[in-house]
This record gives sequence, structure tokens and C-alpha cells, in this order.
Amino acid sequence: MNIVELLTQREFLIGILAAISAAAMVFTFGSSLVVKQDMRKRIRRVAVERDRLRAEEMARLRGGNAADARTSARRSGETKAYMKRAVDRFDLKRAFQDDTTLDKLAMAGFRGQGHLTTFLFQRLAAPIIIFAIAAFYLLVVMPGERPVFLNVTYAIGAGLVGAYLPVLMLKNATQKRQASIRRAWPDCLDLLLLCVEAGMSMEHAFKRVAREIGQQSAELAEELTLTTAELSFLEERSRAYDNLGRRTGLDNVKAVMTALIQADRYGTSVGQALRVMAEEGRETRMMDAEKKAAALPPKLTVPLILFFLPVLFIVIMAPAIIKVMSNGLMG
Repeated sequence: MNIVELLTQREFLIGILAAISAAAMVFTFGSSLVVKQDMRKRIRRVAVERDRLRAEEMARLRGGNAADARTSARRSGETKAYMKRAVDRFDLKRAFQDDTTLDKLAMAGFRGQGHLTTFLFQRLAAPIIIFAIAAFYLLVVMPGERPVFLNVTYAIGAGLVGAYLPVLMLKNATQKRQASIRRAWPDCLDLLLLCVEAGMSMEHAFKRVAREIGQQSAELAEELTLTTAELSFLEERSRAYDNLGRRTGLDNVKAVMTALIQADRYGTSVGQALRVMAEEGRETRMMDAEKKAAALPPKLTVPLILFFLPVLFIVIMAPAIIKVMSNGLMG
């Protein structure tokens, strides 16, 4: 039985449709649980970060060691023991970590020593695992008629490509997180402006906006909650604003934080600065919408040629062709 006969069998098609329906039902009912679990993890991370900030600030005020004070706040951020041993034994921090690694992890939503250790371990384990899988497939499952050294070379190449897999996954997570924050940021500025003009302080404004913006962007709500904790515990407010811009990695967020830092340093009106930045955010969002609308006609050209025009020609010319054929048969 060839593949064409298999694909055209009624029982096979019924089985495929039943599998798709079952998968859709599982995804529909399971997506809500996944979203709730993800929100619970975000709340837990925010609580751990808040405890860490509180412990460091209390240690600073008491003149103690802040490193010792962080141990109680990192209980849930600890990673697996074998990962930590591998990172320490092979000195992976020197091999893979640079000055921007922590910032890249923070932009993807991963904070703390546990996530850093996991990322470094993945940089080591990913090429080894992919090389082992590729070698097993090329040498045992499908050796073919190729020489052994050529299959080993292909496996080594797959392992080298797999070395960049954790970096690509981190970049993908960063892009998704930044896209969510970017979409909700103009509305966040409008809410901040309303709260500040209503007489709230910046701490209460960030806390209130984080509560309201959570339905639109959980990532932005998490960052605003961390900023609220930093405004409460850090000695300098400018550090909290600067940390928010650094964690998000977005230029528009950094611009707003710079304006808030200057307003706090020179005593200018925070409401005026937020009003100007909110207007710029709305204009930027409108320009992005116009840019997407202008790029839509070129994107529709190929689908129009492939799918719409042939059907249109058939609808227009089919009656004439049928009439000519019927006249020819009758003649």
C-alpha cells in the first residue's frame, strides 16, 4: 500500500479528523490552566524578587553582608544541584557569560542565579545532546551508504548548530515579552498620567496601574510590580526607573524612565513629563498601525494572484465556455 492509497482511505481520514478534534479539545480546556499556572509563577517570581530587595536593603541599613541576606530570598530560585555542579566544575561562567548575559536574561523575564545557572548548563548540554541524537540517527537508524567519518561530520555539524539553540530560545522569549510590553505601554502611560494627576505618588501609581494592566499584559504588570518594590526599598528612586528600562530593553520605555529620572532630579512636573510621553506613545502606536496598513497591499499580491484571480476567471468565463460547448455539440 503506497502513501497515496493510505491518505485517501476513509478510515484514515476519519482517524486524522478525530485526532485533530481531540487535540483541539485538550488545547481549549488546557490553555486556561496553563495561563493560570503561568500567572502563578509570575506572582511567585515577583514575591521572591521583592523579598530579595527587602533583604538587601535591610542588610545595608544594618551594615551586614548583603550576599548573606540574599540566601533566604533565593530558596525558590535555586536550580538543580547537578546543574550547579556542572557549571562550577567546567567554569561555564567564564566560558559563556559576558557583561550582557544577565541583562538578556532579565529582558526575557528570567532573574536570579538559578536562571543563570540553568542557561549556562543548557549552553553546555544542548550541543552534546543534539550531537548524540544525530550520531545515533546517522550511524544506527539511517546509516545509508555514506562513509562513517561523513556521518560523524554531519553529527558534529548538528551539535555545533545546537550550541546556538539556547541563545535562539532566549531571543525568542525576549521578543515575545517585548512585543507584549510594547503593545500595552501606551495604555500604561495613559493610566500613569491619570493616577499622577489624581494626586497619587509614583509608588501608588505604579501599583495601581500594575493591577489594571495585568489583563492586557502580564509581563508589563510584573515589571511594574517589581518597580513598585524597588521604589519602596532602594535608596535612590532613579535606580528603580533605570532598572525598569534595562529589564524591558525597549527604547520607548527607556525614554519615559529617563524623563522621570530628570523630573525627579530637577524637580520638574512629573505629570507634564508623562503627558508629553503619553502623546508620543499614542503617535508612535498610530504610526505603527499606518505602517502595517501600508505594508498590507504588497503582502496580499501573491495570495490574490494564486487564489482569487483563478477563481474569478473561472466564474466569469465558465458560462461562456459552457454555452460555446453546448452550441458546438448541438451544431
